[in-house]
Amino acid sequence: MLTPQWLDQLRSRTALSALIGRSVRLQKAGREHRACCPFHNENSPSFYVNDEKGFYHCFGCGAHGDAIRWMTDHQGLAFMDAVKELAAEAGMDVPAPDPQMARAAEKRDSLHDVMAAAQAWFKASLSGAEGAAARAYLATRGFDAHTVQRFGFGYAPEGRQALKEALSRFPEPMLIEAGLRIAVEERDPYDRFRGRLMLPIEDARGRVIAFGGRILTKGKTDAPKYLNSPDTPLFDKGRTLYNLHRAAPAARQSGRIVVVEGYMDVIALAAAGIADAVAPLGTALTEHQIEMLWRHVETPTLCFDGDTAGQRAAMRAITRALPLLRPAHSLRIVRLPEGLDPDDLIKQRGSRAMEDILGEAKSLVEVLWEAERDAVPLNTPEDKAGLKARLMAHVETIQHPDIAGLYRRELQDRYSEFAFPRRENRWQQGGAQGGGGNFQPRQNQRGSGKWNGKPSPAPSSPESIERLNTRFAGAGTRDALSAAIIAGLIRWPAQLARHAEALARTPGLDPRFETLVDCCGATDALETEVLATILRDNGLVQPKAAEYAGLRFGFLIPETSEEQAAAELAQAIDLLVERPVLEAALAKATARFESELSDSAFAEQQRLLKRKLEFDSRLRQMATRHAS
Repeated sequence: MLTPQWLDQLRSRTALSALIGRSVRLQKAGREHRACCPFHNENSPSFYVNDEKGFYHCFGCGAHGDAIRWMTDHQGLAFMDAVKELAAEAGMDVPAPDPQMARAAEKRDSLHDVMAAAQAWFKASLSGAEGAAARAYLATRGFDAHTVQRFGFGYAPEGRQALKEALSRFPEPMLIEAGLRIAVEERDPYDRFRGRLMLPIEDARGRVIAFGGRILTKGKTDAPKYLNSPDTPLFDKGRTLYNLHRAAPAARQSGRIVVVEGYMDVIALAAAGIADAVAPLGTALTEHQIEMLWRHVETPTLCFDGDTAGQRAAMRAITRALPLLRPAHSLRIVRLPEGLDPDDLIKQRGSRAMEDILGEAKSLVEVLWEAERDAVPLNTPEDKAGLKARLMAHVETIQHPDIAGLYRRELQDRYSEFAFPRRENRWQQGGAQGGGGNFQPRQNQRGSGKWNGKPSPAPSSPESIERLNTRFAGAGTRDALSAAIIAGLIRWPAQLARHAEALARTPGLDPRFETLVDCCGATDALETEVLATILRDNGLVQPKAAEYAGLRFGFLIPETSEEQAAAELAQAIDLLVERPVLEAALAKATARFESELSDSAFAEQQRLLKRKLEFDSRLRQMATRHAS
């Protein structure tokens, strides 16, 4: 069976311009080739071929595809005949068919049929009498008939069995597998989408693979405002970008792709003439989605709302992008005025204002600096040292050595300007005015002996400091603290939103925290069973008691009240967030002391060591407070 990897290799071995150039006269145009489109009659060239990205596109008729698509659409070959011909030219052997994979492909085609039928029914329902509320809502958003038609809006009627009855030709298991119906134990399956304005989510070929639905009845306070299809054989939300199949051609003209937070933002921008926008689907931007964007433009622009949630989303995107950075590939970031989303901004100030804001996008390194600088008050030297530790922790995640070095230098320069502003040198002034001045080096004393140029030995050797650092953090206790807090958040899910921002901006945490934080933007109500299921669905395990054995936090004890659990959980999370900053600062101070042997380095190390001992004592007291 032809795997996606094998097909990608076939495409990479095929020079697309040479293939198309056999039947179309191409002209070199920078890094591309252009011609009059072979799919429709035109007088000026609007057909472009890009060998680097491996596709052709016509801005006139919208024809778009790769080498295989060219052979099927232009040369008239069947898919397998096209593959065999290209493989022969590329010197590749066509794999023998795999019956099991063939059945899986046939099954996928069947699910595509289901989704196409559901989309047709949703659109018909929007036009009927029962779709009046949905049409009224679309009118309030200012979407004209062309926009409604272009994006395929529909309506899912009320009724738990309405879709099943409309799509009765498809078996129940297929409707469930497509994500259109929900199966529950000891109850009849029911329609996932009911009483909602519907929007199809399409793949790169424009085929419907999922749906998003917006609730219309204001009285349903317990129902999520937006509801998306679950992951299915057709739909992987972490690998899908809404509207990419429309935005990619537009991006070739504008040279940019704009990433907004939701699909309604995408449609509002498109209605205002900004056609190069995409959106993730209910999750933070993933590594796969960043790579997808880079296939089209080297520096996508991320546009976030100006509220706290938007700032948190920006930082999560930054932390995911940093390890992936490579030469000429990065992100630019825009934050909208507080309280406005793209639709609000366009309605209040017009599309020109939106274009102006997009033109002021900041670089990733600048936004990273500003976000960490403004994350917490920086009133003390320890606070400022914590800032530097957080910045360097981000740098350590960058895999490309040249980019990591440049980021380190850039952030250190910014930090130095902030932490050590230039001051007037009074000693130099005194020397200039007084013929050399009267500055004398101070005599440093520790106890009764004068300092002889080297600090007294630290009471704790580097080995003992290392043992101190690992007594709780190394040897699994840090993991135990993380596991205990994760168990506490699952037991008390209402506390998750309260601490999501602090957890999201803390580097190096247990990956289960990221999954739980992502749930804060989910549409389903957060319950213990839901969080446990989400961890399991993401290949993660719910913490067992053995993971945090010996840690007797109050929020893990059955008889603890919700108020007491919330207070103790907050204290434990404060320790979890503080620990990496304190450890990084202490490690750096120790390294500085060992290299400089200066009095100031010794004092800084001892101050941080004292803080570390106090920290360990606080953790020990919290973890054993409820021991029997």
